[in-house]
Amino acid sequence: MNLGVNSRAVLYLISANRANSRQKNFLRLQSKKIIHQDIEQSPLAKTPKLSFIMAGLKRAVDGSEERNGKRSKTKEGSASKSKSVKSSSSSKKDAKKDSKSSKSDKKPSKKIQKEESEDDDDFDIDDILMPLTPFQTTRCPIQTRISFSPASLMVPHLIFYCASRFSRIPPQAKALQQERKAAKPNADTVARSKKLWEQLRRKSHVPLDQRKKLVKELFEIITGRVRDFVFKHDSVRVIQTALKYGNLEQRKLIAHELKGTYKELAQSRYAKFLVGKLIVHGDDETRDLIIPEFYGHVRRLIRHPEGSWILDDIYRTVATKAQKARLLREWYGPEFVIFQDEKDTTSDLTKIIEAHPEKRGPIMNYLRELINQLVQKKSTGFTMLHDAMLQYFLNTKPGSNEANEFIELLKGDEEGDLVKNLAFTKSGSRLMCLTFAYSNAKDRKLLLRFYRDTVKAMAGDVYGHQVILAAYEVIDDTKLSSKSFFPELLNQNEPEETRHEELCYQVNDLTARIAVLYPFAGERVKWLLPEADQTVLEEVREVRKETSKKDPAIRRLELVKVASPTLLEFIAARASTLLETTFGCQFLSEVLFEADGDKTAALAAVAEAAKSHTEARDTAHAGRLLKSLVQGGRFNPATKSIEKVEPALNFHNVLYEQIKDEVVDWATGANPFVIVALTESEDFEKKSELLKTLKKNKKALEQASALTVEKDGKTKPSPASSGAKLLLSKI
Repeated sequence: MNLGVNSRAVLYLISANRANSRQKNFLRLQSKKIIHQDIEQSPLAKTPKLSFIMAGLKRAVDGSEERNGKRSKTKEGSASKSKSVKSSSSSKKDAKKDSKSSKSDKKPSKKIQKEESEDDDDFDIDDILMPLTPFQTTRCPIQTRISFSPASLMVPHLIFYCASRFSRIPPQAKALQQERKAAKPNADTVARSKKLWEQLRRKSHVPLDQRKKLVKELFEIITGRVRDFVFKHDSVRVIQTALKYGNLEQRKLIAHELKGTYKELAQSRYAKFLVGKLIVHGDDETRDLIIPEFYGHVRRLIRHPEGSWILDDIYRTVATKAQKARLLREWYGPEFVIFQDEKDTTSDLTKIIEAHPEKRGPIMNYLRELINQLVQKKSTGFTMLHDAMLQYFLNTKPGSNEANEFIELLKGDEEGDLVKNLAFTKSGSRLMCLTFAYSNAKDRKLLLRFYRDTVKAMAGDVYGHQVILAAYEVIDDTKLSSKSFFPELLNQNEPEETRHEELCYQVNDLTARIAVLYPFAGERVKWLLPEADQTVLEEVREVRKETSKKDPAIRRLELVKVASPTLLEFIAARASTLLETTFGCQFLSEVLFEADGDKTAALAAVAEAAKSHTEARDTAHAGRLLKSLVQGGRFNPATKSIEKVEPALNFHNVLYEQIKDEVVDWATGANPFVIVALTESEDFEKKSELLKTLKKNKKALEQASALTVEKDGKTKPSPASSGAKLLLSKI
């Protein structure tokens, strides 16, 4: 043993140079095991640093106290003769003792005893010389400087270096390998096509004219031989490149040539990508050529590790409504595979059971079995699976054993992959919304824990945010729901600057803002939600009448109370940024009217932003926001009156203090209705002062009232003129 490297390990590596591939792997593994065992037992493992040069003898070695009587070389490489004699004599004694003990156990031959005595001798790593190659006439020592800390990290690097040098393929082996490749069928055509592929794949380096010539030459080679190319990992790339750069007719040629093999291609490790390329680059004719070959094989393909992804991609992206129904019906039993009725093509399980009530038991058992198989295999990301699960759940009776077992299936996934994947598809999100609605308080709590790290991703997803809204609607324990959603949704655990930046992105995103603003919107939520969301939530609210106890208004106010401090602080910090966008102004309006808590800082920030950011204040959305804040509430079109909020905002006083020196500019500018709202406000303390200022500038108002704009070839009064006329009537 020297420097933590056992001589047996090095001999294993040297022997691996003359072994076949299987023996090489075995010998290298043995060397690694021996070296790691010796490193753990060696005192050098405690050394803070090793630094040495291979082929030289400059080494940082352990101290004499740490050697425990073991031999070690000096840094200069020239030890005294007495020390070397002592060390050699001690090593010989150790070798004799080892040989005697081995003789007492067994009596091996002299040759074996000699090899064992050589293995027991200390081995210097500098004595390792590289094996001779046909291009070398002398041996070349290793000359690589290695410096590692701790010492144990040195050994894997040494093994990798030696193994890589010892495992060079001899020229004879390379020649034999080339001969074997040449003997395979279509070897010449594959080699030619691969050369063309090497040029075509470098798109930026190939001019358009040259690419067309290469594609033409490539199709001359592969035409009539496509099936010979597609099942090989290297040649299938050639066909994919041909599809990418070929025209529509050439792509159809490949698609027709592969007709009848798409099921096998989808199950191939490499050819499955070719099917995906055909679907992406092909037309409707190509699609209708490929999809029917999967009919009758859905159960097998959806459980196949390769074919399942291709089948689901086709189902999710390119299949027509009729093709989707045909594929999904095969989940309901063998009968729907064998017997196909052209008149009855629906995949709605409710309609099928209504038409044939006697088939409910076999269909539900078959469907439940297939769903369980995929869930147990952790193959839970398929849209087709989510559609099938929704059909199953819709046809169970609430509170029955089937429904309870299904909810247990969702809760039983310890990692939560199933529940998370369900939230990001149309059918899956609806299923999770209904699951929250029908579950009891304990089950809802268990389901919520799976979404702790995915709340923000769900909020920004077109389907995922529906699950958050359903949880808002049905969970009575608002402390639980707020702790589960708001820390991540409102970035409460982030630094202040990061939190504000993230919230800016969220409130200006069409989808991500819904989960943030939903508790504040209340009954007026229709302006915020897409039609699909409203349909799902209406379904949830109907179920909630029987499964939830708390009043919906109280539940909403409790959520608002928890979210308000974070959002009011955000408005106070970023009011000017929010005032620049339509979505930002809508956010300001909802939060400032509905939030719970001290709004003074937030209102002051909005007023200051309205004064300093002239470009933002002159926009239509900023004018509507400021007018409604001055009025102190929203306009109700049914009663044609302002519904003021409690407690009163008193924004008119805050805004007037900021703009009192610019009243005339506001009155004759793009948003004069803000000043009109000030004059109409009953609680405005300085209304008389404002009217006096307007009287002094009556001429400016008269000029503004005469302004017109041309729209669609017609001359109409400008917004400024309409506001100016109203102000003239006030004074």
